[in-house]
Amino acid sequence: MSYIIAGRAIKNEYLALGTLGLTGLLTSLAMGGGKKEASTGKQTIQQIKEAVKFDSSSRYVPMFTQRVAAELTVTALVSEEEQLMNSIKNFIAEAEKEAKH
Repeated sequence: MSYIIAGRAIKNEYLALGTLGLTGLLTSLAMGGGKKEASTGKQTIQQIKEAVKFDSSSRYVPMFTQRVAAELTVTALVSEEEQLMNSIKNFIAEAEKEAKH
């Protein structure tokens, strides 16, 4: 069987192959693009300071940025396992304090 397209008889096989080829082409074009470097999600304090610019003349801004930078440094240095162990130790210590009272 064939279809008449633009005055020409085109077989079903050619239509099927054309459809599959066009689908493959469009899929490859949609998925293409430049490769991006994988970011670790960790930023240095200097990168954060450069990214966040404050135009405020408030005296609290420097204290806030120092505190945030210190917390980010501590968070970056302590691994997730250590954070979990510390939270468990804190929970046990608080439970023991409540049990004594």
